[in-house]
Amino acid sequence: MTRIMVFGTFDMVHPGHEDFFKQARRLAALSEVEGSSVKPYLIVSVARDSAAARIRGMAPRRHESERLAAVAAHELVDKAVMGDEVGYIRHIVEEKPDIIALGYDQRGEYVEHLEEDLKKEGMNVRIVRLAAHKPDVYKTSKLI
Repeated sequence: MTRIMVFGTFDMVHPGHEDFFKQARRLAALSEVEGSSVKPYLIVSVARDSAAARIRGMAPRRHESERLAAVAAHELVDKAVMGDEVGYIRHIVEEKPDIIALGYDQRGEYVEHLEEDLKKEGMNVRIVRLAAHKPDVYKTSKLI
């Protein structure tokens, strides 16, 4: 099984997020060993209210527990977890992903330092940037 981890606020789960989940799951096939099939296991990290407000400059519309429940109920998600209240590395270390898939628009300090922070923790994780899926249509800020 290939453990793939993605991150987001997920004020609502829309077709852009579904494409994000599908792209992330497909990464397991790219890590197949010759002659074997590797199943994807998608872990979705939902940002804490405080972290989302700090990173995005505004609080999420829905409480973190509501956002977590909505993501956990999605058929493409194997496990939904809350992000860290302070920092970001602890919950990644706990989940032990093989691959971290970043969205096309994810930026900021944690993204810039992710690779070096993972190495400091002794983790060898592949980091992949996923493609946008109709960002002019499927962006939470445009749909709300």
